Amino acid sequence: MQKTQSSNLKWLWLSLIVILVDQLTKYWAEHILGPSGVVEILPVFDLSLAHNTGSAFGMFSGPGITQHLFFVTLALIISVVLTVFIKNLKWFERHLALAYALIIGGAIGNAIDRVIYQYVVDFIHWFYQGWHYPHFNVADMAIFAGAALLIAEAFGKPFLNQKAS
Repeated sequence: MQKTQSSNLKWLWLSLIVILVDQLTKYWAEHILGPSGVVEILPVFDLSLAHNTGSAFGMFSGPGITQHLFFVTLALIISVVLTVFIKNLKWFERHLALAYALIIGGAIGNAIDRVIYQYVVDFIHWFYQGWHYPHFNVADMAIFAGAALLIAEAFGKPFLNQKAS
């Protein structure tokens, strides 16, 4: 029995779950944790609120509606393109659907923040002595995981092809 390509769109449920978890945790960070709250989890890890007006790692941060519109538009374009990719995948390319769904969920989660607040709510924070990794959130983790799967796929294919020869 041939599976239809449209059945691949079921992977978008994962995107929806990422968006919901992301928005719920950001709500918690904004309303329960608050701007002055810090919850220390480990001596090198805490939950503390940060507002990111830029892109990844706070790059290109600063005020400006043009910048916010650019990032929201980019997230929407990426989400539409990846949804089309998911729809057209073969059944044995499930791992790619997983990666794309994670990226879509993360992109939309951060885009929602940009539309509502004009910044992205970040609250997960790793540090050691004087070193601080930039704050991030659940959407960022989903984007990272999806990108890592795509990188593993890209580097895994040559390895598998070489082994098969």
